[in-house]
Amino acid sequence: MIRPSVQAPAAIVMVRPYGFKVNTETAQDNAFQSHIGAAGPDIARRAYEEHSAMVAELEHHGVTVHLFEGENTDTPDCVFPNNWFSTHAGGHVALYPMKAENRRLERRPDIIEFLKTRYRVQDVIDYSGLEMDGLYLEGTGAMVLDHIERVAYAVGSDRTNPIALERFCTHFNFEPLVFPATDGNGVSIYHTNVLMCIGTDFALLGAELITDSARRHHVIARLKASGREIINLSAAQIAAFAGNAIEVQGADGRLLALSQTAYDALTTDQIARLEQVVSPIPLSVPTIEMAGGSVRCMIAGIHLTPRGSAAPPQALA
Repeated sequence: MIRPSVQAPAAIVMVRPYGFKVNTETAQDNAFQSHIGAAGPDIARRAYEEHSAMVAELEHHGVTVHLFEGENTDTPDCVFPNNWFSTHAGGHVALYPMKAENRRLERRPDIIEFLKTRYRVQDVIDYSGLEMDGLYLEGTGAMVLDHIERVAYAVGSDRTNPIALERFCTHFNFEPLVFPATDGNGVSIYHTNVLMCIGTDFALLGAELITDSARRHHVIARLKASGREIINLSAAQIAAFAGNAIEVQGADGRLLALSQTAYDALTTDQIARLEQVVSPIPLSVPTIEMAGGSVRCMIAGIHLTPRGSAAPPQALA
């Protein structure tokens, strides 16, 4: 269980929220988002404290966290960096086109430059120019990547354009597997990473929410062929962010980072099955979840090779 896995990054990037509030620009197609119009210093303080506690807990378990501070109140979703960039074995970085205009402001050259100093980066492929043509692909929110089998699972939506997806898959050697999905109320799923999580030896999947039966069977068959234990999630569990989790590498083995909300929604049997292959780490982030994303959305995994003389990780202001 402690062997390294290309699926489970040992280092991650997180961005602490600044002036946190629910993003009104993304509310139209994110049914997971709260519609109470949350804002104000109390909400921002709670989000900041939740994020800080999450960072501390992950570091306690031996995960390297490269922590950056949010910069201004014009980027209410900056706490979700996995949507604007991803990293890949071989030294590759991708920058993604975002649907909401204020989310495009989240892209930060300083984070990419930091990665270049700490890791071996060969190239940065920038897809953000596709925004001008209305073609969006919101990173590892829009795609759930199987780094082992090289499959990019993607729910079709306005945030996952097929042309942009095809370009990414061609450049990064993934096979696209696109399918339609709706939540328990029949509303289209906005991001794939709320529906499923792929670990080294397991997969969490809201299979019943995939509306095309042929595609549903195809997704299940591909996951089974990879030898993974498939844990099916109900619509209610998906609504509680049980699919929005990520496997990371800790000091003593692989961990499943998920929210306390998600963990509490799992059954005793599901938890027991997970514990056979990974150690679940519940993290309390209820305020941040009001913005429509949970633990997975807050983590950008680093799949790059560290430079030999890298300095110790540090938080950057």
